[in-house]
Amino acid sequence: MDVFLMPGEHFVGDARHRIRTLLGSCVSITLWHSKRRVGAMSHFLLTVGENEAVAHLSGRYCEGALDLMLTDLRKLGIKPEECQAKVFGGGMMFPDIERNDDKNIGRRNGETAERLLRMHNIPVVSESLFGIGHRHIIFNVKTGDVWVRVGPPGPRPGQALKERL
Repeated sequence: MDVFLMPGEHFVGDARHRIRTLLGSCVSITLWHSKRRVGAMSHFLLTVGENEAVAHLSGRYCEGALDLMLTDLRKLGIKPEECQAKVFGGGMMFPDIERNDDKNIGRRNGETAERLLRMHNIPVVSESLFGIGHRHIIFNVKTGDVWVRVGPPGPRPGQALKERL
Protein backbone atom coordinates (compact mmCIF):
# COMPACT_ATOMS: atom_id res chain seq x y z
CA MET A 1 0.00 0.00 0.00
CA ASP A 2 1.29 3.43 -0.91
CA VAL A 3 1.01 6.27 1.58
CA PHE A 4 1.76 9.87 0.57
CA LEU A 5 2.75 12.29 3.34
CA MET A 6 1.79 15.93 3.21
CA PRO A 7 3.70 18.54 5.25
CA GLY A 8 3.16 18.05 8.97
CA GLU A 9 2.23 14.38 8.64
CA HIS A 10 3.92 11.19 9.75
CA PHE A 11 3.13 7.51 9.26
CA VAL A 12 4.14 4.25 10.93
CA GLY A 13 3.54 1.00 9.09
CA ASP A 14 4.66 -2.53 8.39
CA ALA A 15 6.21 -4.30 5.39
CA ARG A 16 3.07 -3.84 3.28
CA HIS A 17 3.73 -0.10 2.98
CA ARG A 18 5.67 2.27 0.78
CA ILE A 19 5.73 5.81 2.12
CA ARG A 20 6.30 8.72 -0.26
CA THR A 21 6.66 12.46 -0.04
CA LEU A 22 8.01 15.49 -1.86
CA LEU A 23 10.45 17.78 -0.03
CA GLY A 24 11.89 21.24 -0.63
CA SER A 25 13.31 22.92 2.46
CA CYS A 26 11.25 20.49 4.54
CA VAL A 27 12.97 17.42 5.97
CA SER A 28 11.92 13.80 6.29
CA ILE A 29 13.21 11.32 8.84
CA THR A 30 12.75 7.61 8.21
CA LEU A 31 13.12 5.09 11.02
CA TRP A 32 13.32 1.38 10.24
CA HIS A 33 13.37 -1.65 12.52
CA SER A 34 15.00 -4.38 10.44
CA LYS A 35 13.87 -7.40 12.47
CA ARG A 36 10.21 -6.39 12.72
CA ARG A 37 10.10 -4.75 9.25
CA VAL A 38 8.33 -1.72 10.71
CA GLY A 39 9.08 1.80 9.58
CA ALA A 40 8.13 5.36 10.32
CA MET A 41 8.46 8.48 8.22
CA SER A 42 7.82 12.17 8.85
CA HIS A 43 7.55 15.31 6.73
CA PHE A 44 8.21 18.40 8.84
CA LEU A 45 8.49 22.05 7.89
CA LEU A 46 10.25 23.84 10.73
CA THR A 47 12.11 23.55 14.00
CA VAL A 48 10.75 25.17 17.14
CA GLY A 49 14.16 26.25 18.36
CA GLU A 50 15.65 25.54 21.74
CA ASN A 51 13.74 28.28 23.62
CA GLU A 52 10.21 27.45 22.43
CA ALA A 53 7.67 25.78 24.68
CA VAL A 54 7.21 22.06 24.12
CA ALA A 55 3.44 22.52 24.32
CA HIS A 56 3.43 23.97 20.82
CA LEU A 57 4.90 20.87 19.19
CA SER A 58 3.13 19.17 16.33
CA GLY A 59 4.10 17.13 13.29
CA ARG A 60 4.86 20.40 11.51
CA TYR A 61 8.00 20.77 13.65
CA CYS A 62 11.00 18.46 13.76
CA GLU A 63 10.82 18.00 17.52
CA GLY A 64 7.13 17.12 17.46
CA ALA A 65 7.35 14.89 14.40
CA LEU A 66 10.12 12.80 15.93
CA ASP A 67 8.27 12.56 19.26
CA LEU A 68 5.10 11.38 17.48
CA MET A 69 7.01 8.71 15.52
CA LEU A 70 8.84 7.48 18.63
CA THR A 71 5.58 7.29 20.59
CA ASP A 72 3.90 5.27 17.83
CA LEU A 73 6.89 2.90 17.59
CA ARG A 74 6.93 2.36 21.37
CA LYS A 75 3.20 1.50 21.25
CA LEU A 76 4.19 -1.34 18.90
CA GLY A 77 6.85 -2.53 21.36
CA ILE A 78 9.76 -1.15 19.32
CA LYS A 79 12.66 0.57 21.04
CA PRO A 80 13.64 3.60 18.94
CA GLU A 81 17.37 3.04 19.53
CA GLU A 82 17.01 -0.32 17.73
CA CYS A 83 15.95 1.52 14.56
CA GLN A 84 18.08 2.89 11.75
CA ALA A 85 17.48 6.47 10.68
CA LYS A 86 17.82 8.14 7.30
CA VAL A 87 17.40 11.89 6.81
CA PHE A 88 16.42 13.73 3.62
CA GLY A 89 15.62 17.21 2.35
CA GLY A 90 16.60 20.67 3.51
CA GLY A 91 17.13 21.84 -0.06
CA MET A 92 17.18 25.42 -1.29
CA MET A 93 14.27 25.89 -3.67
CA PHE A 94 15.09 29.49 -4.60
CA PRO A 95 18.90 29.74 -4.49
CA ASP A 96 18.93 33.23 -6.03
CA ILE A 97 17.07 34.68 -3.05
CA GLU A 98 17.63 32.23 -0.15
CA ARG A 99 20.34 32.54 2.43
CA ASN A 100 23.03 29.87 2.38
CA ASP A 101 24.05 30.06 6.04
CA ASP A 102 22.90 28.87 9.45
CA LYS A 103 19.71 30.97 9.13
CA ASN A 104 18.57 28.92 6.12
CA ILE A 105 15.39 27.01 7.05
CA GLY A 106 16.40 23.82 5.23
CA ARG A 107 19.82 23.76 6.91
CA ARG A 108 18.28 24.33 10.36
CA ASN A 109 15.75 21.55 9.70
CA GLY A 110 18.41 19.02 8.69
CA GLU A 111 20.82 19.89 11.48
CA THR A 112 18.04 19.73 14.09
CA ALA A 113 16.97 16.29 12.83
CA GLU A 114 20.54 14.98 13.08
CA ARG A 115 20.99 16.46 16.58
CA LEU A 116 17.73 14.98 17.90
CA LEU A 117 18.49 11.55 16.48
CA ARG A 118 21.88 11.61 18.23
CA MET A 119 20.15 12.63 21.48
CA HIS A 120 17.88 9.57 21.16
CA ASN A 121 20.83 7.28 20.31
CA ILE A 122 19.33 6.42 16.93
CA PRO A 123 22.08 5.84 14.34
CA VAL A 124 21.83 7.74 11.06
CA VAL A 125 22.90 5.28 8.37
CA SER A 126 22.22 7.48 5.33
CA GLU A 127 21.26 11.01 4.41
CA SER A 128 20.65 13.26 1.44
CA LEU A 129 20.53 16.79 2.82
CA PHE A 130 20.88 20.36 1.63
CA GLY A 131 21.96 21.44 -1.84
CA ILE A 132 19.65 22.94 -4.44
CA GLY A 133 16.29 21.60 -5.58
CA HIS A 134 13.51 19.36 -4.33
CA ARG A 135 13.55 15.67 -3.50
CA HIS A 136 10.99 12.95 -4.16
CA ILE A 137 11.35 10.28 -1.46
CA ILE A 138 10.05 6.69 -1.52
CA PHE A 139 10.56 4.52 1.58
CA ASN A 140 9.98 0.77 1.14
CA VAL A 141 9.22 -0.43 4.67
CA LYS A 142 9.69 -4.10 3.70
CA THR A 143 13.37 -3.63 2.80
CA GLY A 144 14.28 -0.38 4.54
CA ASP A 145 15.41 1.05 1.20
CA VAL A 146 14.78 4.72 0.47
CA TRP A 147 14.92 6.04 -3.07
CA VAL A 148 15.64 9.70 -3.67
CA ARG A 149 15.12 11.64 -6.89
CA VAL A 150 16.47 15.21 -6.84
CA GLY A 151 14.69 17.76 -9.02
CA PRO A 152 15.46 21.32 -10.07
CA PRO A 153 14.89 24.37 -7.87
CA GLY A 154 11.88 26.64 -8.23
CA PRO A 155 11.77 29.47 -10.78
CA ARG A 156 13.86 32.60 -10.21
CA PRO A 157 11.90 35.69 -9.17
CA GLY A 158 10.18 37.13 -12.21
CA GLN A 159 10.69 33.96 -14.28
CA ALA A 160 7.47 32.59 -15.68
CA LEU A 161 6.62 29.11 -14.40
CA LYS A 162 5.93 27.84 -17.93
CA GLU A 163 9.56 28.51 -18.83
CA ARG A 164 10.57 25.88 -16.25
CA LEU A 165 8.40 23.11 -17.74
